Amino acid sequence: MEHVIGELGGAWWLLAAAALLAGMVDAVVGGGGLIQIPALFSVFPTEQPARLFGTNKVASIVGTSSAAWHYARRITMPWGFAGPGVVFALAGSALGATFVSALDPTLVRSGVIALLLAVAGYTYCKKDFGLVSDTGNDRPSRPWVPWAIAGGVGCYDGFFGPGTGSFFIFLLIRCVGLDFLRASTVAKLWNAATNLAAIGVFAGAGAVKWELGVLMALCNLVGAQLGARLALRRGAKFVRHVFLAVVLVLVLKLTVDLVVA
Repeated sequence: MEHVIGELGGAWWLLAAAALLAGMVDAVVGGGGLIQIPALFSVFPTEQPARLFGTNKVASIVGTSSAAWHYARRITMPWGFAGPGVVFALAGSALGATFVSALDPTLVRSGVIALLLAVAGYTYCKKDFGLVSDTGNDRPSRPWVPWAIAGGVGCYDGFFGPGTGSFFIFLLIRCVGLDFLRASTVAKLWNAATNLAAIGVFAGAGAVKWELGVLMALCNLVGAQLGARLALRRGAKFVRHVFLAVVLVLVLKLTVDLVVA
C-alpha cells in the first residue's frame, strides 16, 4: 500500500476522494463509475483502458457488497427471487463479456442513451413511481421476470456497463413492484455479482492494478456506508431524486462520448 501511495505522489488523494464519493453515489442508486473511471484515466492517461476498468471493478465491488449488506440488515430482502437472481446476474455478465468484441460500441451507446432518456422521462412524469412497494411477497407470481432482469442487465454490464444499477432499479420497480429502497437493495446484490464476473475476466487477462484497487476499495467502502445510511435515513423520495440526477448525468456523459468518438 505504501508503495502505491509513494508511486502516485499527491495523485493518490484524487483517487481516494473519487473512490469515496463514488461509493456514496453507488450506494444510493449506482453510477459510481461516472466518478471513479474518469479519475483513473486522468491519473493514468497512457495506461491500457482494460487495466483501469479492471481496477475500477475491484474498488467498486467492495463498496457495492457492503452497501447491499447494510441495506439488507434494515430492509427485508426478497430472497425468494433475489438470491437465485445472483446466479442469473453472474451468468449474464460472463456471457456479455464474451460478446464484447462483437458489438459496435457506437451503436450500443446510442441505444443506451435512448433507453436512459425514456427511463428518466417515465420516472419524472410518474410522481409516485417507486415511492411505495406494490408487493410484500418475496416470490412474485412470475419469478422468471426478476431473473430475466438479472440475466439481461447482467449481460449488458458484461459487454458495456454504464447505467447498470439504474436499469436494475428501474426494472425492479416497474416490472416487479418494489419501491426505490428495496429495488436499490436488490440492485446492489446483483451488481456485486456482475462486478465479480467482470473481475474474473479482467484478472484472467492480467488487467488489474491490484494494490491500487485495494486502496480505492477501502475508500469506496467508507463512501458506500455513508451513502447507504443517508439513503435509509432520507427514504425512497430522496433515492428517487438522486436516481433522476444520476440518469441525466449518464445521458450527458454518453452523449459527449458519442459526439467526441
